[in-house]
Amino acid sequence: AHAGFSEIVYCGLGEPTIRLAHLLETARALKAQGHRIRINTNGHGNLIHGRDITPELAGVVDSVSISLDAQDEATYAKVVGSTFGGRAWDGVLEFTRLVKRHVPEVTLTVVDGARGVDVAACRKIADDLGVGFRTRPLDDLKEDRSGRRS
Repeated sequence: AHAGFSEIVYCGLGEPTIRLAHLLETARALKAQGHRIRINTNGHGNLIHGRDITPELAGVVDSVSISLDAQDEATYAKVVGSTFGGRAWDGVLEFTRLVKRHVPEVTLTVVDGARGVDVAACRKIADDLGVGFRTRPLDDLKEDRSGRRS
């Protein structure tokens, strides 16, 4: 790995698995250079592609961080509002079950402090699925119209 950073993370500005072919192509090249590869995902990759994409991550991706975001389908729908509707919650759980067969490190994450989210119940889901669990802090920074933090 190169000095200055410990891993390459595919994250943000849209779901990284949407461009799966590009993700895999670039991740393979980076992995060949000795980099550790992590994907931060909403867990909708299988829903997006209409198939199980998790075997394609084997040997390419070292770590997957999945935004669980809620402890049940109703709360998930309120917090996330996925275009996949009621299929989204089960899709995230199924993606988690499947991806842990192919990727060595799988972690479910939740925002601590998000309205209606039961962190302890989310931790139990991660434990039941046999994957890691991590909370992310609620970003409650306020910005005025000039873009400066107040």
